[in-house]
Amino acid sequence: MMDQHGTAPAIFGPKDFVHTGPDTIMGRYMRLFWHPVYVGRDLKAGRAAPLRIMNEDYTLYRGQNGVAQILAPRCAHRCTQLSTGWVEGGSIRCFYHGWKYDASGQCTEAPAERAGFADNVRIRSYPTQEYLGLIFAYLGEGEAPPLPRYPVFDKPGVLSASSYLRDCNCYNNLESNMDSLHTSFVHRSSAFTTAGLNWALPEISGEETGYGIVKHGTRPDGQDRRSPFFWPNALYIRSSPEEGDPDVWADHIGWRVPIDDEHHVSFTVNHVALFGDDAERYRERQRQRRARREGLSDPRAEGQAVLRGEIQIDDLKDRPDIVNIQDYVAQVGQGVIADFDHERLGRSDVLVALFRRILARELQAFAEGRPLKKWDTSEEASASTGVKN
Repeated sequence: MMDQHGTAPAIFGPKDFVHTGPDTIMGRYMRLFWHPVYVGRDLKAGRAAPLRIMNEDYTLYRGQNGVAQILAPRCAHRCTQLSTGWVEGGSIRCFYHGWKYDASGQCTEAPAERAGFADNVRIRSYPTQEYLGLIFAYLGEGEAPPLPRYPVFDKPGVLSASSYLRDCNCYNNLESNMDSLHTSFVHRSSAFTTAGLNWALPEISGEETGYGIVKHGTRPDGQDRRSPFFWPNALYIRSSPEEGDPDVWADHIGWRVPIDDEHHVSFTVNHVALFGDDAERYRERQRQRRARREGLSDPRAEGQAVLRGEIQIDDLKDRPDIVNIQDYVAQVGQGVIADFDHERLGRSDVLVALFRRILARELQAFAEGRPLKKWDTSEEASASTGVKN
């Protein structure tokens, strides 16, 4: 049946968006894009780690040459977990029987087998690149597209990368990124107050762009907080980076990446345009804040305690990681997977509705084999997305 515009109604909706396994429409679509999968500094040369992204397991290792690579999760021989093995040069050797694989997934040694046996053994290798302190991977079929670049983060200054885990579906976080109104309530006691961003309810608006969605939150005095969302899962904002530094504004970009249907990881890159002595003083303040956080309880545990009713969120307002905990409570509080059957959207959810329409459109085109939109996160698009605060 066609609608009044002569197009078929969308057949995909939020219940499809939350599943990202390799046999799901959303999972196959998301695998068409590069995703960050690890903070680069956390993987030392000569080490391997198990990796789970979008309901699939992988082997991540950094060769002794410093190059990171992702392979299939198991050795082709007896299918043991490959990440338990040894990194040798730019290759990894299986812990169980010593089969060795290079970065292309080619088996180069199969001890105790006949000469030439290893030549016919190969496991899958995935395109892997490092950028902005993160390890990115392309986990889809076919040739990988170019890795998107974000020139504002390539400029001189102080660059840092981090990540956090959240115990709910990735889509909860993605829709939160479409919701500028929540800042006035969820973050009413936070650095957002210091930065003057939640003194009044914003008027929410936005539109689809060549790179994704541009969000506007306009306050009664005309102040417009403009935040670009890069398709399909990266939010760029400009805000005060830490409590106590109200005059130091930073660029932040965060990617929300599914681990499985009940957990996701968010990778964030921060850039501050400071140099020389100012940059070193800023780094020292960051080191002090990290040391302070190391002595605190797990923010996820605190969020769970709030959800169980054991403490109130305002009891934690002086923590330096309060914004993370506040978002945890709001998003996990929706349920591991949100209850779409009983939600009731209002006019402030205009960008949530827009996000759903675009995603439904793209999934439908993908399912039908029609051309997909070519999202332009090239230098031209990225450089033109400045934020007015």
